Amino acid sequence: MENLTKKIPTEKKEEPKSSAFENSLKSSDTEEQIDIWFYRPIGYQIALFCAKVGITPNPVTIVSIFFGVAAGILFYYQELWINVIGMLLLVFANSLDSADGQLARMTNNKSRLGRILDGAAGDFWFIAIHVAICLRSQNEGWSAFIWVPGVVAGASHVVQSAMADYYRNVHLFFIKGTSGSELDNSRELQKEYDTLTWGKNFGMKLVARFYLNYTKMQESFSPNLQKLLGVVREKYSSGLPEWLITEFRAQNKPLMKYTNIIQFNTRVLFLFLWLFIDQAWIYFLFDIFILNPILIYMCVSQEKVSRHFYQKIVS
Repeated sequence: MENLTKKIPTEKKEEPKSSAFENSLKSSDTEEQIDIWFYRPIGYQIALFCAKVGITPNPVTIVSIFFGVAAGILFYYQELWINVIGMLLLVFANSLDSADGQLARMTNNKSRLGRILDGAAGDFWFIAIHVAICLRSQNEGWSAFIWVPGVVAGASHVVQSAMADYYRNVHLFFIKGTSGSELDNSRELQKEYDTLTWGKNFGMKLVARFYLNYTKMQESFSPNLQKLLGVVREKYSSGLPEWLITEFRAQNKPLMKYTNIIQFNTRVLFLFLWLFIDQAWIYFLFDIFILNPILIYMCVSQEKVSRHFYQKIVS
């Protein structure tokens, strides 16, 4: 960021410093308002406590998985008071999920394993939620056919979350560079994977295989973006030019709202609504017929932006 300080004979004006809380956030461009108002402040307090007692980010992520899965299990029951407990547990799980990233940034304790765990946490939560809703629906008289939309919605959720997370990191890469982004590519991951052996590194190689496949899926949905990233890494290896940072941010920032819509907050608000009216199965339809079209629009729009900048750079 440029230094905007102006020297005036009678007064020295300085650019306001970011607070510790603001520094714990990824970027105002990619943060959803409900996160800034609610989850990030809670996560920040949890992160401060963890930093004080020496707890690292990965254990926080693992604990969030247990709370999120427990929440999903409680959605199996039709008693509303049990569902409400599940809702509170899910909110707390997401607060922990916020805290692990804030803690990692506050303590500069970032790792690829932490990123993989963080991405997998939400998948574990929603696997439990989908299974619970399917079993609940069968108890209510639905046939085993309910598992079809349950599985389709689950697969949709995985793609939605993966692409939303990917596009956020692409945006952060262009405005902050590699230090402010967790953007990975399959070529580098493949090299790291090939150095591991099943005999000596079974656990890490299994995790690396999962993450490699995950990254390849993200890349397969964004061919124009891959061309842009390729030419950017080749042509601007020493740093992105200011014009590209400014113009990409201006065109891409409006798309960040779609990454937020298909992530946690929107889907959970509607999930809670349908639990309150005892129609949890509607959640599957919402995921398939509402969030998927938003995913498609987001991907198409991102591809248009990527194509524009690729042509501008190579022309």
